[in-house]
Amino acid sequence: MTDEELADIEELVEFTTPGPWYVRMLDDDWAMGLVAVSTVPDTGRGERWPGFDHQQIVAATLVQQPRYVDVADERWDENARFIANARQDIPRLIAEIRRLRAALEGQAAQGAATS
Repeated sequence: MTDEELADIEELVEFTTPGPWYVRMLDDDWAMGLVAVSTVPDTGRGERWPGFDHQQIVAATLVQQPRYVDVADERWDENARFIANARQDIPRLIAEIRRLRAALEGQAAQGAATS
């Protein structure tokens, strides 16, 4: 991966809704069984609209009624966890790549200086 590709990914992250993101299990008369990615943690109460603020929802991986979002393999919870964790994990991975590259450059420079 080039530095430019890494910078492009970093820019994508920077333009997203600030994290952390969480998985929320919500419910309502229109979107029963709503599995969502949210900017606030799940309460465990499966709130029904208007008991949750729609402006806290970043994405949904399941909206059962009507069938707006309903992936065929039924991995709604797993997909929501992946999306929510990606908001935190991708910046950490970018930082780790940059740290490792700096360490390798430092080792190469040290090796060149001792040669």
